[in-house]
Amino acid sequence: MNRLWSLLLKRQPKRCFAQLDGAGLCQAFKHCSDAPIGSHWVEINEVRLHWLNRPLPTSAKVAPRATPPRNQRSLAA
Repeated sequence: MNRLWSLLLKRQPKRCFAQLDGAGLCQAFKHCSDAPIGSHWVEINEVRLHWLNRPLPTSAKVAPRATPPRNQRSLAA
């Protein structure tokens, strides 16, 4: 029965985010399926605790995703 529910309720994979302060230093990490609400959150490819209170390496940042509005449906061709 659990397998049936898992097939019906597809979950989005968790993504990693880091919160940066005004100076660009990492202040917090968060795992969630959608981008956190608020400012200064950037998506990263992994979490490394030694990045806290330090600038993120450029290789850690993920390019922003273009997400369509949720209320807009895709049309079949």
